[in-house]
Amino acid sequence: MTSNAPRSDASGSSQHEPFTVRHAVIDLMRRLGMTSVFANPGSTELPLFRDFPQDFRYVLGLQEAVVVGMADGYAQATRNASFVNLHSAAGVGNAMGNIFTAFRNRTPIVITAGQQARSILPFDPFLASTQATELPKPYVKWSIEPARAEDVPLAIARAYHMAMQEPRGPVLVSIPVDDWDRAAEPVPARVVSTETRPEPFVLEQIGAALDACERPAFVVGGAVDRAGGWDEVVRLAERHHARVFVAPMTGRCAFPEDHRLFAGFLPAMREKIVELLGGHDLIFVIGAPAFTYHVEGHGPHLPAGATLCQLIDDPAIAAWAPAGTAVVGNIRLGVADLLTRPAPKTRPLPALRTVSPRAEPSELMSVAFALQTLAEVRHADDIVVEEAPSSRPVMQNYLPFTRSGTFYTMDSGGLGYGMPAAVGVALAKPGTRVIGLIGDGSSMYSIQAIYSAVQMKLPITFVILNNSRYAALQDFAPEFGFGPSDPVQGTDLPGLDFVALAAGMGCQGTRVTDAERLHDVLRDALASSGPMLVEVVVA
Repeated sequence: MTSNAPRSDASGSSQHEPFTVRHAVIDLMRRLGMTSVFANPGSTELPLFRDFPQDFRYVLGLQEAVVVGMADGYAQATRNASFVNLHSAAGVGNAMGNIFTAFRNRTPIVITAGQQARSILPFDPFLASTQATELPKPYVKWSIEPARAEDVPLAIARAYHMAMQEPRGPVLVSIPVDDWDRAAEPVPARVVSTETRPEPFVLEQIGAALDACERPAFVVGGAVDRAGGWDEVVRLAERHHARVFVAPMTGRCAFPEDHRLFAGFLPAMREKIVELLGGHDLIFVIGAPAFTYHVEGHGPHLPAGATLCQLIDDPAIAAWAPAGTAVVGNIRLGVADLLTRPAPKTRPLPALRTVSPRAEPSELMSVAFALQTLAEVRHADDIVVEEAPSSRPVMQNYLPFTRSGTFYTMDSGGLGYGMPAAVGVALAKPGTRVIGLIGDGSSMYSIQAIYSAVQMKLPITFVILNNSRYAALQDFAPEFGFGPSDPVQGTDLPGLDFVALAAGMGCQGTRVTDAERLHDVLRDALASSGPMLVEVVVA
């Protein structure tokens, strides 16, 4: 039945009109806390925004990849699904790079995509998405184009709950343009569990192995921070005197990098992982795959004599792990259960991690000096969103993160995430300083994000490390047979002026070539009330 009762909108007015799909969806979004709509406008989405509620916020991105990147950062920082509205096939296609990243980041995003009117779909109309549900696969958890207009609100409700269930991730609902004004019923309020407790029987086996081993090592990943399990993991490591490594390609900070037990970062290479974990008889991987590789490797996956255990929120990851015992469930709940066990035997503390020597200023500034200076200026609570792949190993030595929720990068390796994600994080954390630490090549994938930051007057400092090249590819080339002096085609990036690019979008910027100036420039930029860009020319 269709309700014709008086309806009050967000402005307080009352109207006698049929309750439509649009009303039902707006009501549902409000109840689910999805009142920020990340979007780039298209014709087939316009009916959703008629009489846009005053308590909602439209967050404009100038390209669809920017839209999804902002929504990703916002969802991760708020720990709730964000709402994205994209145009049909072309819009979703433009967004696919960051949809892929959201899938790898395990970020809950409800993506709605416009579709042409149902009545003309048989005639292959302009801007129609021919196979709308197939286009985003396999990088969404679920996609649907509802069979009837009145099914759209329930489809979005299901999409939200699926996005929020671990392992979290993006979902997509394709909505024909003429569905929004069709009659519908409100979606009933529901409570749906988003977390599962790991199986006690398997946790008991892992707990017993931890108690019995002599030299444990933990390998932690981004799911620790996503699940809010930071404090529990620290306590478990302290209880067992375990050395703690960060898993390869981890998108969140998962352990305080100034802690006595912190041992460093594992590279995405099998032989080097085995070498770094050598001497440990139990490897406990928490909230990460065991292991993510980037290049083909050979030999064993574990050091000789070591046993592998894994606690992960994704059953697919548990299934492909090459060895050991795996338990699936929420990371925080699983570690909390392990902490209820009786205290284990006392073990000696492992050796301290070797500290990198200080970087000194030089005529052509080093990345190490630039990041060391940023570490000295930055407050520990400032949030860094990073996308500077070639500088990441240096960052791991010179820019430590010591608090939960202060570091984000992409788990996917796909570029174009960092700048818009910084905008999304800043929207989610009002009053918190956000630093977008971006490589020169990476920034050009989604530099339009600066415009969104300016329009919303967000306290973001974009730090562009400009080495005039795709350094990651040049550094990686020897793995594929390039000699030391062999040119790597398409990897030089001369002539980019990031201060001018920022100015064109209304953002103040400064270019720094002198190491002696960097401290003061960064200090002033981090104190600004709105967005600032600092281009740092590095070797």
